[in-house]
Amino acid sequence: MTRHRRHVLAAGGLAASVALLVSCASGAASNTADGSTIGAASPLPPEGEVLAVGTILDHAGEVELCLGPVAESYPPQCDGLPIADWTWEGVDGFETSGDVTWGAYAVRGTYDGAAFTTVGPPTMLALYDPMIVPDPTAGEPGAGDDATLQRLQEELPEVLGDAYLSSSPENGRLRVDVVWDDGTWQSSVDEAYGDDVVVIRSALRPVD
Repeated sequence: MTRHRRHVLAAGGLAASVALLVSCASGAASNTADGSTIGAASPLPPEGEVLAVGTILDHAGEVELCLGPVAESYPPQCDGLPIADWTWEGVDGFETSGDVTWGAYAVRGTYDGAAFTTVGPPTMLALYDPMIVPDPTAGEPGAGDDATLQRLQEELPEVLGDAYLSSSPENGRLRVDVVWDDGTWQSSVDEAYGDDVVVIRSALRPVD
């Protein structure tokens, strides 16, 4: 079963996410159920451009890049990273209902830990040829049993905060999608839970 929570970055949530993502400068950490800590060295924002694949949702001029699950309503609903410079001019592949406009795209840009700034025009997902991302597990089974993976699936949304997007158990591991990771989150969960239990997957990927 996949577990997710909506990625909230409004008002107080935005401040919390910034504090979480730069907590390596402040030494903040989150306690896990077994007493371990995660977040003492949270990832800093990427230095260069990143690639994102998701839904762009514009609600009355407030535009978000939704990297996690999108509610299957009409119009759809999601919470994501604010986009300050978005324009629909020259963009194809979107729908509009009332004051909501949305579409699914691959976009390049920069991420400062709170907001996403686009660089260049987006690509409709229907026309996008995604990069093949190697599986770090090489298909080998993980070390987690069902009870452990269920516990971690319930625990990690609170531990990772606004960085968390969704998770699902698979072949002895819990695969966890986060907004951004440079390897820091992966090292933290390996230290807290042991190797071959949790796989962190970054939604934002560096552009070579």
